[in-house]
Amino acid sequence: MRLLWIFLLVMALGRTAQAQSQMINGIAVIVNNAVITYQDVRVFVGAQLDLLERQFGDQPQVLGPRKARLLKDGTDQLVERQLILHDFKTAGYNLPESIIEDTIRDRIKQRFGDRVTLAKTLKAEGVTFETYRQRTREEIVIEQMRYFHVSKDLIVSPQKIANYYEAQRTNYTVADQVKLRMIVLNKPVGGSGTATLDLAREILGKIKGGASFEEMARIHSEGSQRTVGGDWGWVERKVLRAELAEIAFKQPKGTLTDVVDLPEACFLMLVEDVRSSHVKPLAEVRDEIEKNLLAQERARLQAKWVDRLKSKSFIRYFL
Repeated sequence: MRLLWIFLLVMALGRTAQAQSQMINGIAVIVNNAVITYQDVRVFVGAQLDLLERQFGDQPQVLGPRKARLLKDGTDQLVERQLILHDFKTAGYNLPESIIEDTIRDRIKQRFGDRVTLAKTLKAEGVTFETYRQRTREEIVIEQMRYFHVSKDLIVSPQKIANYYEAQRTNYTVADQVKLRMIVLNKPVGGSGTATLDLAREILGKIKGGASFEEMARIHSEGSQRTVGGDWGWVERKVLRAELAEIAFKQPKGTLTDVVDLPEACFLMLVEDVRSSHVKPLAEVRDEIEKNLLAQERARLQAKWVDRLKSKSFIRYFL
């Protein structure tokens, strides 16, 4: 009886494994004459999927929806790729073999160093050179097709940039700022901190006597900006802890604070400059706005182009 039970269990596990294998290798989508399998999708999003499972493996209620969304996005991207490749083929375009070879040669030089290293890397990943070559060809085709249909001659007019700036002025408002240098001296855990306070006062005396704040920071500070002379650059009030911000933002330009003695550390601050709240001028944010508008327009044209490809293609989902 026990042997029969074990036999039935093994058979059941075998059927489960077979079903899972069929699911992985099964068809997810057919795009014209191309097949996208569930395995294709999982490989395409593999790195992101691994990251999700590491981050939320113990939170199934969070992992489930995020994993489903990632797989859907990956599927959509693979469908889009096949639509573009089919459009390239049916339009009668041709990609010279020399371009593929040149691209592979450049990638070997930049990423692998030589063909031997490339071959070892592909072998470790279970990928043949022909598969790698085909992937490279497809990447070139997709990049060029997107350039031709989406990015070619794409510009943003100065007026559109100005209009965007006026409509989003509040997004370019900068709060009051100070240009700050800081020396941080940590107190010993469980100790009185008297020695730390004495050292802070000694450093303060040296700076007042002509020593460079930057040099004193490089020598004594235990803060994250020690190697750059305690330089925090321009900071807003919210960047600093409340006790330090309260003091720093009352200091006139070019002045040094007294020792700020807090329970866990002593601080010295040099306010090198002060800047009141203001709206960044258009000239300062023009490049940023142009990049945003270009990205928006590129996304709009991309979606429009893909919709047009879908309208003349056969697509069937098996999800």
